Amino acid sequence: MSAYAHQMERAFSARSLSSRGGSEGSQFVIESGFYMTSFAATIFIGGLVTVGVLLITLMISLAVMLQSCQSRNAGVVDEFLKLNDDYSYCKIFTLHAELNGLEADEFPAICKGLAIQYIKDGQYARDINFTMGLAESYFGTLTSRGDGLDVVLIDIDDIFTSSPKCTNVMMDRIDQSWCTDCIQEAKHLRHMQTLRLFMKLRTSGWSVILFSRKHEGQRDVTTDLLVSAGYRGWSSLIMRSDDEMQMDSREYLSRRRTIMQKDGFRITGLISGRMDALTGRSLGKRVFKIPNPIYYKFEHHTESRNI
Repeated sequence: MSAYAHQMERAFSARSLSSRGGSEGSQFVIESGFYMTSFAATIFIGGLVTVGVLLITLMISLAVMLQSCQSRNAGVVDEFLKLNDDYSYCKIFTLHAELNGLEADEFPAICKGLAIQYIKDGQYARDINFTMGLAESYFGTLTSRGDGLDVVLIDIDDIFTSSPKCTNVMMDRIDQSWCTDCIQEAKHLRHMQTLRLFMKLRTSGWSVILFSRKHEGQRDVTTDLLVSAGYRGWSSLIMRSDDEMQMDSREYLSRRRTIMQKDGFRITGLISGRMDALTGRSLGKRVFKIPNPIYYKFEHHTESRNI
């Protein structure tokens, strides 16, 4: 009897809702008992569609951004590979240029940019500091016999020229077509570091012999330049005679070193930035190559770039 009454109550409630809906508009009845008007249902469905559209738009935007990043990364990789190719080519070219004494106007354009960057990045300053540090450490472990025959040879042509108004032809060409400030900075660094080493050698009791590839007729001008720059107390200054002006610079320098050794001099060290002075006969115990911004070093250039 109670079950029948409960069933009749549910039927009555359903009829009551249906009759009320006729006056209030269409309604949607959910099995759980929740119901909404058609207007509310429209808003609900519209919200779902809007959310779906936003999600699709977001996915498309993410896809476009990902593709853009991939393209950008691909461009960076291509640039890096091209830089490595340029680096490898210029490294080989520079080695041959230095060995053969090529001049600045014979350098490819792509190598000039890397050469300037070598100075601008500060790598040249670090290289010359390291080189001079090695030389100082080496001579610091030795002691001169005090008889004036233990000598250190220093090339002055990388630092000075025959006249204050005249500069090295090769450096002039670089000044005009490359980066004047960079080259002047490199010249100043090389001069200051060489002068510091010269003074330390003299203080330690070493005999220092300076040499140049210039003619003997420029001795007075060269001597004045050396003295005004702070170079005082050297043992001798080697310059070319008339006969030696026709010689290849390698032969001229080798010949002079051989004569020195025959005269009893002991060449303890040789310091230069040019290959013609660092090759040939009678080099002595140890040679030190000063970094030359013309024949720039590529060993550290790529590592110093932050790509």
